[in-house]
Amino acid sequence: MKQKQIEEYEINPCTMFIKPFVYGSKVYSQIFELDDEFISPFKPIEIVRKSCEYFGSSFDGRREGTRQLIGITHKVPIVVDPTNFIYLFPTTSPNRPECIWISHEHVMHHERTSVGDTLVTFQNKHSYPLPVSYSSFKNQLLRTALLRTKLMQRIEQMERKSYYVVHRPRPLEASEQHRRYGQFME
Repeated sequence: MKQKQIEEYEINPCTMFIKPFVYGSKVYSQIFELDDEFISPFKPIEIVRKSCEYFGSSFDGRREGTRQLIGITHKVPIVVDPTNFIYLFPTTSPNRPECIWISHEHVMHHERTSVGDTLVTFQNKHSYPLPVSYSSFKNQLLRTALLRTKLMQRIEQMERKSYYVVHRPRPLEASEQHRRYGQFME
C-alpha cells in the first residue's frame, strides 16, 4: 500500500488506527484504514478532536460522557460517532506524543509479542506490532467494550420508550348507545 499525504481527515468507519509519525521536529499522523494508508500533518489527538467536532461534539464532551457512563477518567475511550460504531481507545495518555488511537470495531485478535509490545490483527487480516503492553491493550479493549455496551443499552432503552409513546394502547370506548344512569337516551 502506498501512503498518500492528505491535509484534512475525518475518522470514519474504515479507520483502523492512527499512530504518530515523527518527521523532522514535527509529529504527524500515520492513518491506517482497511484498504488504504495516509500521512497527515496533524497529530493523532488533533485528528480525534476534529473528528469529534465533525460528528457534533467536542472531545472534552465525549470524554465527560465516557466518565458519566462508565466512570473511567484516565486513558478514556472515546465515542467519535455512535451511529457508525466509531469507538476509539488510546494506548497511553492522549497528551503523550506516542499515543496511538485504535478503532475498537476493527480489532480481531491480539497477542503478546514481548514485554512491551502487542501484535494486533485487524479486520482486514493485517497484523501490526504496537508499542503497548498486552495487559494494557486488553484493559483498553475491555473498557471500550463496556462503553459500547452501556451506550447501546441507553439507546435501546430510549427506542423502547419512543415505541411505547407512538404505539401505546388506546382507551377502550363502549360501543352501546350513550345512557345516563338510570335512563335511556334516544
